[in-house]
Amino acid sequence: MNIFVTAKPGARLTKVVEVDSTHFRISVHAPAHEGKANTGIIDALADHLDIPKSRIRLVRGEKSKQKVFEIIK
Repeated sequence: MNIFVTAKPGARLTKVVEVDSTHFRISVHAPAHEGKANTGIIDALADHLDIPKSRIRLVRGEKSKQKVFEIIK
């Protein structure tokens, strides 16, 4: 299953807004530098979906605000 994320790095608070079942807007405190924001987004998404971080993989958008994550079964 693919999850589409609009990322907002460098935010004051970490926040996950579920637009629908596959689209999210995620704000993270981590900066967009050396993959720290991607790691923060994976942490926030795992907490929101209540699944282990190891089941989430970044598929597309490593350096973009528009990202696609895959949930591995």
